[in-house]
Amino acid sequence: MIEIGCVEIENRRLTGRHFHCYLNPDREIDEGAVQVHGITTEFLADKPRFSQVMEDFLRFVSGAELIIHNAPFDLSFLDSELALARNPHRSLQDLCPVTDTLQMARKKHPGQRNSLDALCKRYEVDNSQRELHGALLDAEILADVYLAMTGGQANLLLVSEEVVVQVSEMESGKLSLARGLLPVSLPDAEELEAHARFLERINKASKNKCLWQQAPATSSAS
Repeated sequence: MIEIGCVEIENRRLTGRHFHCYLNPDREIDEGAVQVHGITTEFLADKPRFSQVMEDFLRFVSGAELIIHNAPFDLSFLDSELALARNPHRSLQDLCPVTDTLQMARKKHPGQRNSLDALCKRYEVDNSQRELHGALLDAEILADVYLAMTGGQANLLLVSEEVVVQVSEMESGKLSLARGLLPVSLPDAEELEAHARFLERINKASKNKCLWQQAPATSSAS
């Protein structure tokens, strides 16, 4: 194992938190493998061993649901490293549930190609930057594919029936001016950036039909 890449999804959006590291496998990298991922033996010579990053990695994934494409393949390497490091958890599934998107895709699209690249094409996920396999980029692409496979834009926009009922049962009334002006909280730079990323995801899912991005900018002066 020479690279680990994970991104965090919360409430059906990427949070910006991620875990990424290269690992020294203590062996030569086959030339054929280098042509797939572009990572050489020389590049990995000064990188840590898995045992040195294990605790940070386990803290990042512990308790979360892991989304992996062709999970048995990745888990075989990870579980092997856990065993070599003599971790009491001999399998990653002892720490967190695992969802295999390859199995999901095979059920949704039987008889069709269900590689990550094929799913990107089917769900119109942009993978144009994926010239070589890289763990972090693949994790980001898989996140987009998983969200598209499990509901896409509809799940991002629709509210639950419970919330609708609660709103409909609320009594309406006018605000009294005696209460004074309501405070206005402006978004900070991080919130604006998260909002822009959210709109871009909607725009991709709707094939460039996101109305919020099409609305003209407005300004006011006093």
